[in-house]
Amino acid sequence: MIAVAAGLILVGVTSPAQAAVPPLGPDFEFGVAQSGFQSEGYNRDSNWLRYGKQGRVDQSVGNAVDFYHRYVEDIDRAASLGVGIYRTSVEWSRVEPTRGHDDPAGWAFYDRVIRKVVDAGMWPMITLNHWVHPGWAVDLGGWNRPGMTGDMVAFAERVVDRYAWADPLWITFNEPTEYVRRELQYGGVAPQNLGRMADGIVAAHRAIYRHIHRVQPGAQVSSNFAYYPIAGLQPWLESIFPQRMRDTLDFVGVDHYYSFSTTDASVAYGALGEFWKSSQAPESIYYVLRHVARQFPGKPIRVIENGLATDPDGLRPDGYRRSDHLRDTVYWLQRAKQDGIDVQSYNYWSLTDNYEWGDFDSRFGLYTVDAQRDPSLARRPTDAVAAYRDITRAGGVPTGYRPTRLPVPCSLVDVPDSCAEPAVVR
Repeated sequence: MIAVAAGLILVGVTSPAQAAVPPLGPDFEFGVAQSGFQSEGYNRDSNWLRYGKQGRVDQSVGNAVDFYHRYVEDIDRAASLGVGIYRTSVEWSRVEPTRGHDDPAGWAFYDRVIRKVVDAGMWPMITLNHWVHPGWAVDLGGWNRPGMTGDMVAFAERVVDRYAWADPLWITFNEPTEYVRRELQYGGVAPQNLGRMADGIVAAHRAIYRHIHRVQPGAQVSSNFAYYPIAGLQPWLESIFPQRMRDTLDFVGVDHYYSFSTTDASVAYGALGEFWKSSQAPESIYYVLRHVARQFPGKPIRVIENGLATDPDGLRPDGYRRSDHLRDTVYWLQRAKQDGIDVQSYNYWSLTDNYEWGDFDSRFGLYTVDAQRDPSLARRPTDAVAAYRDITRAGGVPTGYRPTRLPVPCSLVDVPDSCAEPAVVR
């Protein structure tokens, strides 16, 4: 039966009795995402600034795409897309460059950013830790020491107290599993202290969650986790963070980029940093949402990050265009919604190209910026800008839209369900 169903999908055969896929509706929220360290430039001493200077990654961040001086125009670009959510982060090292001593200029920068987001008519989504912590915290031992949890909570509480007026959505830790993995990879945490780091992140999240709800009643708080398209791995990863946090998640935040199937294992290119060579099966977001809904029943879901990587020239070997990938992805969000999955928002990663944790080669931006070859750092719209405007205006892709790529047979994004219950185009 599985083989027959997959064959029907591949030729686009669906039952005439199946309902057409409607738009997402007026309550659904579209957004864009970025992080401070990856986009701002003019960074203060931190673990990631040191990784670049020490040669532990291929390339230093430099001044990234200079969001620090261009935040007004970039936020205006986001608003022009018609999105309602603007995700960014407050960089701990910028506001507390030495332990216990805040920098008023650092706080003033984020005051201006958050005010600009609100004045532009968008809802801030503030990330409190996007894998970066100050150099002084590194010198004290980072997550190798129990006291790191208290320092992180103290910083986060100051951010919450300062910006609760904007009623933001909150992300405590961005992809905590990846945070741990990268700290291990680059020497920030010793192997014997991995459990200490994981436990410290969970404890910090729970403390920050409680503080946010004291200061901002009715707030929505989560910690987004990366969904890996590797058979059998996801349930174990979920046991490290989201399952331990589930009673302090007001929604489940999920990031997803790459696909994996019995006929395509090109996701392995990601290990080489050539993410644009990893094939995309856009229906994988449907499997992700269905899996999350089953693992966290009753929890609303927000897609915190999703997008498409291209090479430095904006190209991909498979010819997939950013606009088509965006429309195809939104179609599958609509299919998930149609099937009763409570997905409430979607953020595109990213508004502009930025520093992708070691180099500028992988391009994810709706607006492309050539940080390596263009000193002007001009923002140039990709074909997805017009596509996103159409999507936000209509609340999705039109009824009757068909993805440019049909589902692959037996996706391994969520086994066995993705093979036993394959996605169907309607």
